[in-house]
Parts: sequence; structure tokens; C-alpha cells
Amino acid sequence: MKCLKTVVKCLFFPYVAGYNKLAFSCRWYAALFNPFYFARKNLHRHISALCGNLSGKILDVGCGTKPYKDMIRHTGYVGLEFDTPENRNSKQADIFYDGVYFPLEDAAFDGILTTQVLEHVFTPEIFMTELNRVLKPGGKLLLTVPFVWDEHEQPYDFGRYSSFGLKALLERHGFEIIEHRKSCSNITLFFQLWNVYLYKKICVRDNIILFQTVIFLSSISNIAGALLDLFLPENSDLYLDNVVLAVKKQPAGQRNDGLD
Repeated sequence: MKCLKTVVKCLFFPYVAGYNKLAFSCRWYAALFNPFYFARKNLHRHISALCGNLSGKILDVGCGTKPYKDMIRHTGYVGLEFDTPENRNSKQADIFYDGVYFPLEDAAFDGILTTQVLEHVFTPEIFMTELNRVLKPGGKLLLTVPFVWDEHEQPYDFGRYSSFGLKALLERHGFEIIEHRKSCSNITLFFQLWNVYLYKKICVRDNIILFQTVIFLSSISNIAGALLDLFLPENSDLYLDNVVLAVKKQPAGQRNDGLD
């Protein structure tokens, strides 16, 4: 019954409070109204599978509304955001920064989560240095960043990362990759990009007819993509997002047995 109410709200009452939260849902019924269904579903699936590696005091860099907080076992959870008037009004950050340097102490966190943020960073070398600096030796980093996606949040969209480029960047800044996943490395990639095209070219939030047209066309695309995915093979060279679990390397010669 709850699922049915959610679908009805999104199909017929797109301006109700909380619509944005419903629209970014990755539950199965979201395929009926969410133009970003495949992107959200697969990103959530991979983060859910890997976030169990994070524990202790966690830093969420580019935290937004902290959508993954409840998925992580933590003794403290700190959200960090770029300091803008818009972010102060809409984000749930605990600390704001200048977009370059984190106002945090060295080795202050056991784990770091940063999702869909790196593409918006114009100085990635400094950003990675800061991630390394505030993370304890042996601490884990869970990072996601697009490989294939449209320009978004313009003009603050600065880069895309191949798996090789991301690996080189991480290793250059003292991280070792534990696991690297590729999200939507199958036929659903094309249906997701088609939905993005429809959304940007047709959707007008203050025009309910155009809005529902996009919802209807996206639902057909989502269902078709899900069905074709049952029969067609994956292609690991073409995908939406990188999802990486990495560890900060121990300093050379440092013992890890807890003994003096």
C-alpha cells in the first residue's frame, strides 16, 4: 500500500513536499516515475555493498543531505560541504569549507565517504591531498565519480575519470585500491542517457503536462532497459560511474601490530 501511495504521489502530484526525495528513490517501483532510476539504483547498490568497510569516525565530503549516513556503522559522522549560500540553505553539512582546504585536523577520521563530488573539483590534486591528510593511516576511503554523464551543476562540472586515471590519481596521493567497481556497465547505460536527454529537453517542473510526459516516457525506457538487461552481456569498458574502495597506505616502516 505504501508503494502504491508513493507512485501515485510522483505521477499525479509532482509538487508535493518531499517529491525530490521520492524521485531519487532506488526502490523497484521508482522505475515507474524516476528518470534517473538506473543511475540511482546501481550507485546505491554498490555503495551499500562496500560501505560496511567504513567504521569509526566518518567524514562525508560533499555530504548533501547525508543519504548514506544510516548505512554506515559509525561513532561520529561529520558532513563537509563547499561554502555557498545555496549549500548553507539546502545541505545538512556540519562544517563548510572554501572549496580547497578542509578546516580539519590531520588524521582525524577513520573513514571517508565522498560520492559524485570529484568531478566538481577544479583542483583534484589538492583535493586528494586533503583526503589523505585528514584520514588516519590504514583508514578507508569510499569514493564514487562519473565516467559517462552529461554536464551538470554548471558551471561547476570540471572532469570525468576513466578507471585508469582514477587509479593513478589515488596511488599518487598515498591510496591503494582494494576494490574498483563500474556502475551500469550494461545496456541500461543507454536507456539512462536517453532518460537524461528527455528530462533536460522536455521536462519543465512548473508545467505538469510536460513533466508527466517525461515521467511516462522514462517509465517505458526503464522497463525496456531492465528487460533487455536480462539477455544482453555487460561491457566493462563503457559505464556510468566509478565506485572505489581504497585504503590510506601505512607510512614506510610503521608497525601495524599494536606493539611498542
